[in-house]
Order: sequence, then C-alpha cells, then structure tokens
Amino acid sequence: MDYLALLKSPVFNGLTAADLRDVLDDTPHRIQCYDKDETIFLQMDTADRIGIVLEGQVQGQKTFPNGSMVNVSTRAPGDLIGPAAVFSRSHHYPCDVIASKPATIMMIRKEDFLSLLQKDMRILENFTTEISTATYMLQQRIELFSYSGIGQKAAFWLLLRHKQTARTIIPIPESVTKWALQMNVSRPSLHRELKKMESKGFIHLSTKQIELLDIDGLQEMLSDN
Repeated sequence: MDYLALLKSPVFNGLTAADLRDVLDDTPHRIQCYDKDETIFLQMDTADRIGIVLEGQVQGQKTFPNGSMVNVSTRAPGDLIGPAAVFSRSHHYPCDVIASKPATIMMIRKEDFLSLLQKDMRILENFTTEISTATYMLQQRIELFSYSGIGQKAAFWLLLRHKQTARTIIPIPESVTKWALQMNVSRPSLHRELKKMESKGFIHLSTKQIELLDIDGLQEMLSDN
C-alpha cells in the first residue's frame, strides 16, 4: 500500500504514513481499478461503500428523463466519493459516478468506515469537516443555478472563487468545456459571455486562467434582471 497517496486525502489530514498504516492495516478495504468511462457507482444503487480516490479522476453525473446531464462534482486523488449517500436515510447513490480518467479507488464498506472513524479522533474530526464543507458547497451550487443568465452564472462562480482564495487570478477548471459542463451550459455560450465580460473590462481571459479586473462590475452583473 502506498500510504503517501492517502496523505493527500483531507480525511487523513494531520496523520503520518505510520499513523495511516496503524489504522488501515486492520481496516478491511479493497483497491479497485477502473478504466476511463467505467461506472463506479450507479444512480439508485444501494449506498454501502465509501471510496477514496488514489489515482485518476471521477465525476458524479446526473441524467434527467429529457436526456440532459449535469456534472454534479469532480473528484481527484485524495477525495472521498459516496459518503453523503452512505450516511443518508435514503441509502442510495443520487447520481452515477464515472471514471473520467483511469482511476484507482480504495473502497471501504460503511461498517468498516465507522470503525475507522473511531480509531483516531483526528479522522473523525476531518470527516465531519469534509461533510460540512460539502453541504456548504452544495448551497453555493444551488445559488449558482438560481441565476438564469449564463453571464451571471460565470460572474457568480468567479466571485465565489475570489472570495474563497482572496486572489484575482482564477484558474479555469481544466478547460472551458469542463467548466461549462459544471454549470450546465454550452461551451460556445459560456465562451461568448466571457468575451462580453472581457470587452466591458471586467475580466481578462486567457487559455488557463481568468484575471478579475473589476470586482464591482462583476457584482453589478448579479443584480441585473
């Protein structure tokens, strides 16, 4: 087991490789590998396992009856997948979880994860923080979708990242295409709105990042009807 990969996980924040070895050696778990586009969890499957991404990348995808799809979340090495579903009253995964890149996942069953939380108070505290943070981010995502205009959605997203990082240089998440998928809009429409924002002097758009030039102007976009 490469414990260094697990040290990236927020749930093990503050633990050393030796600490991890002590708590995981007697915690039942499985290491599973998935090819690109392979399904890890299916929507409405019984939620009885929590995953920790060791390598690659996975995405939560929600498909609706009309055929449209929303990218719910993206998970990278160190991130958890499935904890909210596992500990919810419904006990079902609310969306499909797909390997967007070849991925290696540590799978731990619910009862074994509960035992793991009891072995070290730091893990329990870290896990509680992660669940609370995920709830907060969901609330922010709901606010994002409350804006009808694509420009408003982009402005809200940029201002949120600015608030979180206190920086005016905001990296584009992988690509404009991926970013558009996260906000459930088309890439051409998002790119067109970004160019409009740039022409007004609100931002400077480059391939991998966006520089915020006029915070007040972006704020005003959110109040426009």
